Amino acid sequence: MTPLLADGGTPADRAIQSLYIGAVLFGGVAFLRLRNRGFLGLPKVVGWVAAVAAVGCLAAAFILPPIISPQPSAVRPSTSARISIVSPRPHQTFRGDPAEVPVTLHLEGGKIVPFTSTKLLPDTGHIHVYLDGALIQMTTSLHGRVGVVAGRHTLRAEFVAVDHAPFNPRVVDSVTFVVAAT
Repeated sequence: MTPLLADGGTPADRAIQSLYIGAVLFGGVAFLRLRNRGFLGLPKVVGWVAAVAAVGCLAAAFILPPIISPQPSAVRPSTSARISIVSPRPHQTFRGDPAEVPVTLHLEGGKIVPFTSTKLLPDTGHIHVYLDGALIQMTTSLHGRVGVVAGRHTLRAEFVAVDHAPFNPRVVDSVTFVVAAT
């Protein structure tokens, strides 16, 4: 299945990304200078300043988002979209360990888009695929394959809003199937 693509985000998102990049760069300079592995022309105090700057950038990257980014609405949008799992069928058995299980979904009344946004529309979103309760894919495709080890498994597919949070009520389908070792 195709991985989710991001839209680049808002200016606030780019600022937070810059803080992460700053933390990595300042941390690298600090590590190299304080371990005498690089930037030997700089005084050691510059290494300590870079270390403090790295910690400051990292702290700001965690502290600022709730302050400067819009919060997702506490009231989730609803949708008339419906999702169903066409394949695998209930109680279907696949052979192999692992087995390549074909996944085919059907989405009615919704449109899958390859970007993330905080502007929520009731008919636009992404698909999240779970295997045995664990998220295995965020996708924009209705067809794919997953490698599954032997045993009894539950596959769940959910159509979620473009902010990756669920609609209210949730748009979900699940199926249980078996993989038998050959």
